[in-house]
Amino acid sequence: MGLKIEEAQGEKNKYRWLLVSLFSNLGLLGVFKYYNFFASSFSSSMSTLGWEVNDLTLQIILPVGISFYTFQTLSYSIDIYRGHIKPSRNIVAFFTFVSLFPQLVAGPIERASNLIPQIESKRRLNITLIKTGVFQIFIGLFRKVAIADNLGVYVDSVYGNYDIHNGSTLLVATIFYAFQIYFDFSGYSDIAIGSAKLMGFNFNRNFNFPYFSRTLTEFWRRWHMTLSFWLRDYLYISLGGNRKGIVITYRNLLLTMLIGGLWHGSSWNFVIWGGIHGIFLSLEKYAFSAFKIKTFNAFGYLYTFIVVLITWIFFRAKDLTSALAIFTEIFSFNYGALFIGNINSFVNAVILLSIGILIDLKIFRSDIPLEDYGVRFNTVKLSIIVSIIIIMLCLFYSTTENFIYFQF
Repeated sequence: MGLKIEEAQGEKNKYRWLLVSLFSNLGLLGVFKYYNFFASSFSSSMSTLGWEVNDLTLQIILPVGISFYTFQTLSYSIDIYRGHIKPSRNIVAFFTFVSLFPQLVAGPIERASNLIPQIESKRRLNITLIKTGVFQIFIGLFRKVAIADNLGVYVDSVYGNYDIHNGSTLLVATIFYAFQIYFDFSGYSDIAIGSAKLMGFNFNRNFNFPYFSRTLTEFWRRWHMTLSFWLRDYLYISLGGNRKGIVITYRNLLLTMLIGGLWHGSSWNFVIWGGIHGIFLSLEKYAFSAFKIKTFNAFGYLYTFIVVLITWIFFRAKDLTSALAIFTEIFSFNYGALFIGNINSFVNAVILLSIGILIDLKIFRSDIPLEDYGVRFNTVKLSIIVSIIIIMLCLFYSTTENFIYFQF
């Protein structure tokens, strides 16, 4: 498709081939991921009006990683249309770009401009890449297996029985979930990026300590960065960005985040999650413009975390009913004794979370990206660090949980 766009004569023909690419990619994504959602929503809407319709949903299986490789192929076609890259004439290189296994299932969402040249060029053994890759893989394993999975035990027990817990317990579970999803997904990204380095590839950074953000705008520059920048470059800017007046800018922000929420899953919970982010991003843009400021003071850290925490309720809850019930209970401020459950599991989760935050703070304050941090250690020090992580994984192994973003 990229070659067709490149070789088409005239702007109209190029645009037609781009539309073919967009409709084919988004059509497949729509059928597999969103058809049942909209069909069931339609049936429910008709039922409320007293009109019973037949079940319109289909028994289809969602292909693994469809959201991620759809976005990659879309960016490839759009970049060729915009003249940012030339199409690859190496079909093996192209399909390797689409399906390279470390990032296939849950990202990072790679750009053809970054990855295809690496695939087409000869790679050699690189000790620096190996050291940084090994370090990042084991940091990722610690984040996922030790921290996220231990936090998940408590989160699952509370959110699975939300109706019997008080506001304080639901609040703590939500805080735990905020860090569970961060350490789970950043851990996956670390493993993917580190594994790619062992094969000689440099993937784009996907997380940059997002909870050290003073605004929601900054948060989205640090959280799932490859998705954030994809939405900015291919959706927000395509809608007009901030070039058509302040009202259109707010509209574009809200639409971008609503679609970004829907991308995460076929549920109204994700739409609401994206909508809240879009509203606060618009409010921030207004505040920055009205008061001529670029960021908030130290209070911004608390404000950003609270907004993100509220939205995680809708992201984690199984449906809209439970999300609203949890939200209402937390903000009723009817707090009581905290449910602990298994004391050993709870204490382990708190200890590991504290260790994870301290490690993040150490690397964040060093001003060295995690992707490059491993180069600071010689082979002996790196071996000691890896050994310590392996011991901690054995000591604190809790349960075998899928990566959260595998479902998206």
